[in-house]
Amino acid sequence: MSSTDGADGAPAERTPGRAEPTGRQSAAGGAGAPGGSLELARLAAAVKAIERREPADESRAASAPPRPRAEAPASAPAAPPAAAPAAVPAPSAPLPQEPLAAARAVLARGGAPQTLAGPAVEALGERAGELLAEDPWLVLSLSGVRPDQADGFARVLLGDACGPGDERRGRAVTGWLMRRAADAGHTALEWSVLLEALRGQSVPDAEDALRRAVEEGQVMVFQDEPEGAGRPAPSGDEGPPVTVLLALDRYALAEESLADGLVRLLNTFEAESGEQGDGGPPLGGEAEADAAGTDGSAEEAAGGDTAAADAGTGAEDDAAVPVAARGRADWAAIEAAAPSPSAAALVRAVAGSGLVAHTGGEAARAEPAALVAAARAAGLRAWAAAHTEGGRRRLAALLGTGAEGAAVTVDGLLSGAEGPGRGADGALELDLLAVLDAPQLDVERAATLVEAVPDGARLVLSGDPAVLWSAGPGRAFADLLAAKVCPQVVSRTPDPGPVGDLVSGIAIGELEPVEAPGREVVIVPVREPAEAVHRTVQLVADSVPRVIGVPAERTQVVTPGHGGLAGTRALNAALKERLNPGPGRFAGFDPGDRVVYVQGPGLAVPGTVVSGDAEGLRLDCEGTPVVVPPERVRGALRHGWAVTAHQAVGTCWPAVVVVLPGDAAPSLTRSWVYTAFSRAQRHLSVVQGVDQVLAQAVREVPAKERTTRLRAVLREQTADAEAVAQA
Repeated sequence: MSSTDGADGAPAERTPGRAEPTGRQSAAGGAGAPGGSLELARLAAAVKAIERREPADESRAASAPPRPRAEAPASAPAAPPAAAPAAVPAPSAPLPQEPLAAARAVLARGGAPQTLAGPAVEALGERAGELLAEDPWLVLSLSGVRPDQADGFARVLLGDACGPGDERRGRAVTGWLMRRAADAGHTALEWSVLLEALRGQSVPDAEDALRRAVEEGQVMVFQDEPEGAGRPAPSGDEGPPVTVLLALDRYALAEESLADGLVRLLNTFEAESGEQGDGGPPLGGEAEADAAGTDGSAEEAAGGDTAAADAGTGAEDDAAVPVAARGRADWAAIEAAAPSPSAAALVRAVAGSGLVAHTGGEAARAEPAALVAAARAAGLRAWAAAHTEGGRRRLAALLGTGAEGAAVTVDGLLSGAEGPGRGADGALELDLLAVLDAPQLDVERAATLVEAVPDGARLVLSGDPAVLWSAGPGRAFADLLAAKVCPQVVSRTPDPGPVGDLVSGIAIGELEPVEAPGREVVIVPVREPAEAVHRTVQLVADSVPRVIGVPAERTQVVTPGHGGLAGTRALNAALKERLNPGPGRFAGFDPGDRVVYVQGPGLAVPGTVVSGDAEGLRLDCEGTPVVVPPERVRGALRHGWAVTAHQAVGTCWPAVVVVLPGDAAPSLTRSWVYTAFSRAQRHLSVVQGVDQVLAQAVREVPAKERTTRLRAVLREQTADAEAVAQA
């Protein structure tokens, strides 16, 4: 059993606490005796009724509370699988009292790497050894373990007592598939998709296993009605098809919580005198069709009527004091002084709504920055947050002298290390918050952030909808745009220069040559991965510094993946040999090595190795000293001359070399190409070995689809809020 790299080798995030879901869409029944035939029959009938759009009676009640189960740990050490001995029952020797020792004993008994003992105790608790002995398939809850490896482990421990139809196996494989889906960005899966996946893992009665998972609370069930569908059709009439969705509770609760928070900001906002809470069409002029989304439905995400909830009608008498009473601003004057028409449109939208979505490229970041600077000058407690430290620094420069301190990172804001801090009620002490790089918020981080914004405050979610979605599950920003529940401001500020012209075309599905008199954009065709590596090293070490004037340390290489003959590992090895050769005396690293410190999904901090000692590896991360403990070096640190696009998002460099070897063709999407190319500020070189596949991907494959529920939940909750307001 060995751990495998994720998209960026990032460990899983901790699950924040969540409010209970509404349960209106849940199709799971109440708690019953696990395995009871009556309960299973009732559940099966309920699911069939949903599929036929028939009333499901009590099965539409909220699902039973999920029973405790193992989740994937933050990380798991890699180790080769041990050879599985013959399938004979394991001796039932007493287990050691110490949890780690007990876990090691059971793992060794089953032929599994003992290095999994730590992750097992972290995931399963102090009884990990006992639990693994009783249910060997629980090992599948550990990161990097595959079903075939778990089967071998179970055969050794259970002998003839185990088989593919074992209920424990079906439960474990279901959880493994759901977690794999979350790793791919999904917050939910269709019933039919998960059913087919279970069959693909040789679960004999996949339907029975799936129904048991629902009955036992392992997954939650929801119905996803087509857009525009109303109540069930009259008897005898076939209504639109209804999709049955399954979700792990952590992501179902996160989407419900995020929707609750966004609707709360709309409802508790109280417009100041003379302002309107109009949720009309997107502001800022007409936009190109694909400029507001990368999910293939850009027209829907960028335009059309919005349905902001009626302002000031949802606050309770004892709610927090609205922002209008805490600090007033002359929004008309701020709008008149805005530096651009798009900035003025943003000010106008923020003046009249507690929640505003703002879209645009790198140059458009100046618009929320101008808003925050003007609001602070008017006396409001206004802050702006970016995804990365590099993004925070660019934001601080845009805020200007006197307001640069208002720029923070999202993580710093949530942890309290940066920003205004929190009041006695736990809410952030601010009147206006602009969050840039909003597409990088996965659903759990987005929910945590929105929950921290106080009632009556203004929240601006701003970002480039054409970039890659978050490394974690969900597509919170894209779903907010598609739901159209708040004002949307589409920036008309283009990114400058030939690189800006190129990525503007990519955003709408066009890859066309651009004029680059200063060699701002260069295409380097290659045939083999080895040639791609050679030309990349040549560009970084010689051509770009000599011709463009950007030194190697300010040039970043971006490629689709870590593996392969021209992935980050191969490229970093070649670049290290040329730029900073050394024996790798500190766990494979030398002073002067460029590195990426992976702190979590989508949180890759660039740095340089300074030294190493008993405390760990010492880094300089953009001016901030960081010590990586020895036990974390192997799992959290990579060489950083070459990175993936997910690691690069949120950061820009003067020069970027994008490497597209032939084996990368299947993974290319418009959003990947846009993200990689738009990291360049002055110069972009494209080492191209995919021929016409590049243009085809830009034209035909907007993004890797994700199944989520947020859009539907938002529309449902806004409709409910409007109904209450009108009652």
